[in-house]
Amino acid sequence: MARSSLRFTALFALGIAMSGVAVAEDEALPTPEDLAPYKMLRSMQFVQDSVVAGDHSAAEMQKFMLATIDRRLRTADPEIFDDTRNVDAALIYSMSGGNPATLEYLVSRDVGGYFDNRVADALRKYLSGKGTLVSKSLVEMLPEYRDTTLGPYLALVAANAVVGNNPEEALKFYDLARLTAPGTIIEEAALRRSVAVTAERGMVERGLGYANRYARRFLHSPYASQFVDLFVMLAVDNYDSVRNDDIENTLSFMDNERRREVYLRIARRAAIAGKIDLARMASSHADAIPASPGMDRKQQTELYTGLAEISTKDIDQAVENIDGIPEGTLSPRDEALRSAARLVAEEVLRQPDMNSLTQEASANVENQEHSAANLPVQGHSGAAAQADANEAVYRSGAVFEEFVTNSRAKLVEIDGLLAKESDKK
Repeated sequence: MARSSLRFTALFALGIAMSGVAVAEDEALPTPEDLAPYKMLRSMQFVQDSVVAGDHSAAEMQKFMLATIDRRLRTADPEIFDDTRNVDAALIYSMSGGNPATLEYLVSRDVGGYFDNRVADALRKYLSGKGTLVSKSLVEMLPEYRDTTLGPYLALVAANAVVGNNPEEALKFYDLARLTAPGTIIEEAALRRSVAVTAERGMVERGLGYANRYARRFLHSPYASQFVDLFVMLAVDNYDSVRNDDIENTLSFMDNERRREVYLRIARRAAIAGKIDLARMASSHADAIPASPGMDRKQQTELYTGLAEISTKDIDQAVENIDGIPEGTLSPRDEALRSAARLVAEEVLRQPDMNSLTQEASANVENQEHSAANLPVQGHSGAAAQADANEAVYRSGAVFEEFVTNSRAKLVEIDGLLAKESDKK
């Protein structure tokens, strides 16, 4: 606790120094009540940028700064907003994780007309979850505020507001935000959300570019796990357009343990999606990376490779490999996934029920008026003709393929439920 307090004091002092407040040797540090909001905001920005750069211990300081600025804004004399930098500080605070009610409080008491009503109203609606209603207003204000301290923040907010209806325009605003605030939490958020937009919409080339930039700059951000999820989705869902070199180029910025983890996650998603080549490639890359002591993940690679091959001609070997993984070597989630995979494999390997196939064939016949099946078959009894029809349905593989597809869909659903259960824990 003492160490934490020391750190808070040190960071606060550093923020004061960055704010340009001169302190004589025999003077005490100024208290938050003495500082202008815009100077306090600089300290908070420094802390937030430190967090996304990898200093996770600064996260508590970020909460402290947000609470301190909130109190300062609420107790400040209205005349303090004669300085437009303090007005900007209040608006930026509201866009940086601050209390939305504080902006409402300040604007409702703004008898001096310090706040631009267009910006204030748009932000109040955006922060209350009605961003799409003010997306047009936010976009129209951007050119006016582009080269101000508000510019990058408004660009990020505008992008978030329009992304549902116009992803192309949102990407343009994300680009504006990150390019006007390099190295900051704004750039980190803009890049991460750009990866999300491109991954969800299959914009492969642009997505890989954003992913590469993020990996080079923000791998130590506390939000990097979100980025990894998005990158895995981009790589697996669009594997027909993604080269193995593209994946390796992005992962090359990571340490061995993180690269191995990402390859395993790619293998897992690819296995469940039935993308055998990708699952095998990712598993082999994960295997080739030296594991840290006590972090052997070989069992995971065997599981994911086996999952991918359940619907292939090598299903018997796949089941044998899955069953051969020692008990207790998989995580609870992977162990549950193995159990689900066994059930699916059992269904795939089960001998077909000819009565079921007869019903399927009969149903098809009944739905086809004047079909060839309704006409007499030369040289065959009715029973023999029906048997031939059953055999044709089975040999066509249509029933089998439909079953495998449905089984794989169930496997995806099961894994999704397992993920939700894991998140609850």
